[in-house]
Amino acid sequence: MKEKSVRTISITSGKGGVGKTTITVNLANCLAALGKKVLILDGDMSLANVDIFLKSSTRSSLHDFLSDQVSLSDILVKYTRNIHILPGASGLFEMTQLNAFQKKMILDGVSQLEESYDYLLIDTASGISDDVLYMSSAAQDVYVVVQPDPSSLTDSYALIKLLHQKYRKKNFTILSNLVLNDQEGLHLFNRINSVTSKFLNISLHYGGAVPFDLKMRQATHQQELITNVAPQSLSSLGIKQVAATIDISQIHEEVHGGLQFFWNHVIDMA
Repeated sequence: MKEKSVRTISITSGKGGVGKTTITVNLANCLAALGKKVLILDGDMSLANVDIFLKSSTRSSLHDFLSDQVSLSDILVKYTRNIHILPGASGLFEMTQLNAFQKKMILDGVSQLEESYDYLLIDTASGISDDVLYMSSAAQDVYVVVQPDPSSLTDSYALIKLLHQKYRKKNFTILSNLVLNDQEGLHLFNRINSVTSKFLNISLHYGGAVPFDLKMRQATHQQELITNVAPQSLSSLGIKQVAATIDISQIHEEVHGGLQFFWNHVIDMA
């Protein structure tokens, strides 16, 4: 049977503290509400935290799978019917240290997953380390989360520049988080775009804005999804719009490959 095409989206940032994981899990929630099946890969191999954010208990991880203790399907966390999590292994697992046998294990394990997904969202670590770069380089789409902070803009430019120079990535989408409104979000995009258009041969797209509101902060502190507890809040409406835009583009664009396609690229980059 031909593997179902799955759209792989890396959600990354040049620095920490910009709300990347919050965006990822709420975006997954909105896509699931649209009837899509989403797999979240916790791509922070040194500080995995998606399962903690979602209050989901994980007894096993990729480390256990590679130690031949469990199957890949056994470590999947089924948060809801349409949202599953593939947890990382904090401080134990380094993709760049995989040997040939372990690489083959991952490919075989992915091919045996019974679930069929529409989206794979990769919540990468922050910064410009090698694991961030090759995780993002293997994805079809790279979404860079920025906030109204000069260092966020500078570090995001550095991330984009490295992905372009080292891995030849040419298309990036900017998500403006913690902004006052869409106007400020677009302003952030324009600031980055004005620099990249001068010095890099890439295409930069505006993915939307997620306004700051106190309900978002409260939900995050309580490990709740803002799109569940306050669906009409400014931040929820912003994330819903981002999800809708992604799903509309999914309909109009032909998506190639699947989970094996993504893992093949990860392994090639490692």
